[in-house]
Amino acid sequence: MIPLNRCTHRVEAVIFDWAGTMVDYGCLAPLEVFKAIFKKRGINVLDEEAREPMGLQKLEHIREMCSMPRISRLWRDMYGREPEERDINALYADFEPMLFSILPAYSNPIPGAVELVERLRNAGIKIGSTTGYTSEMIAIVKQEAKKKGYAPDSLVTSSQVPAGRPFPWMFYQNAINLEVYPMNRMVKVGDTVSDIKEGLNAGAWSVGVIKGSSELGLTKEEVQTMDPALLAEKMKAVAETFTEAGAHYVIESIGELDELLPKINRRLANDEPSLLRGF
Repeated sequence: MIPLNRCTHRVEAVIFDWAGTMVDYGCLAPLEVFKAIFKKRGINVLDEEAREPMGLQKLEHIREMCSMPRISRLWRDMYGREPEERDINALYADFEPMLFSILPAYSNPIPGAVELVERLRNAGIKIGSTTGYTSEMIAIVKQEAKKKGYAPDSLVTSSQVPAGRPFPWMFYQNAINLEVYPMNRMVKVGDTVSDIKEGLNAGAWSVGVIKGSSELGLTKEEVQTMDPALLAEKMKAVAETFTEAGAHYVIESIGELDELLPKINRRLANDEPSLLRGF
């Protein structure tokens, strides 16, 4: 049992997202499949449309895409009606097997992630994780990532709780699994707005990561070869998006996270007000 009168003033756990944060630089696996399932039906979706709901459970992601004005209009032009629930279910039925077939190739840890986790564990910090993937999907990613050195202490999917992001239920289950309380002793790190909101709704510190993120939407090679001024402009836009969503901090790359922890620990030591902001 966690002693309720415990008075620690330090971060005790970090809860990471998976794709775009710790593995799959650029969050490319789901992007390609989302585009493919719509293209199969004669609808060409844009990268930014496929990326906008990233972080949500995948059925909800498809539902959000179908509600987008341009996609809805294209669907109406093609089929004479708006996308219906049966269409959303059919799209998802195609999504799952296509994603399963490519997931092993998109499970490589993002540069700096494995080393970061080692440093955190050496500092006595526990490692949790949440994801927009189903339990079956993330089982593949987890197995492949473990071979390459990344394995969190706790993994929770939306199928294990009442709902996925931006609700905090996956985060809360991590807190139970890791036996960490209160919530402001935990940090949520992710690459999407829904990740930021998940952390805020849980009453934790929320951190957005730019490079490798779905929000930036660039491959590692594109980041390395892009004109520095253009890359800086794109990164600034992502940082602003995370800040507007309520992120307490934004970092350039995942390996920088532990540089923030002393700052958060000082704020905890000063007994700052509750971080809970509501849904």
